[in-house]
Amino acid sequence: MSFESPMRPRRALLAAALGASALVSLSGCALLVGGAMVGGTLLYTDRRTSGAQLEDEAIELKAIRRLSETFGERAHVNVTSYNRVVLLTGEVPTEADKAIAQEAVQRTENIRTIVNEIGVMPVSSFGSRSADTLVSGKVKTLLVDAKDLMATAVKVVTERRVVYLMGIVTEREAARAADVASQVSGVQKVIRVFDIVTEAELADLASRQKGK
Repeated sequence: MSFESPMRPRRALLAAALGASALVSLSGCALLVGGAMVGGTLLYTDRRTSGAQLEDEAIELKAIRRLSETFGERAHVNVTSYNRVVLLTGEVPTEADKAIAQEAVQRTENIRTIVNEIGVMPVSSFGSRSADTLVSGKVKTLLVDAKDLMATAVKVVTERRVVYLMGIVTEREAARAADVASQVSGVQKVIRVFDIVTEAELADLASRQKGK
């Protein structure tokens, strides 16, 4: 089965080769997600179609509402949707709650895939979340400074100093963005959750975006 997207359906989803994460593929297609421990020119602002951007916003709002109804204040779960690939981060009390969170979110319409990175642990503190926000800001700044990357093509999410990278990118861009993120002080791990396209597909997308 093929993903519905602005690229040709043979596109694959990529993540790093080391490590593994819990996930569910709602479309029957495969998604590989993983992490590696760490020690261009701007042509347009978003590689998603306008329709996909609106769908992502709707997915996040609906999923967050369902999670709030399910857990109330006893859990902290973030929902990030990019091109209908949903990343779940945060903390829940038990493994059962982690599964319940995923089940609640996957009832949301239009999701292609869920990547469940929720931690089973006490809810993070305000200080921890503030530190994560600071890390995300530093990663975004370095991505902007990297002249061989389109910074706006990469979405950055940080949870407990683990950086997740999302977006529609080429293999080269995926590797380069992960390398840039790994250079930020305090980052413990970089996990890539990317939609991978070829250089030719990217050029075709850029051409169609310009033509709008």
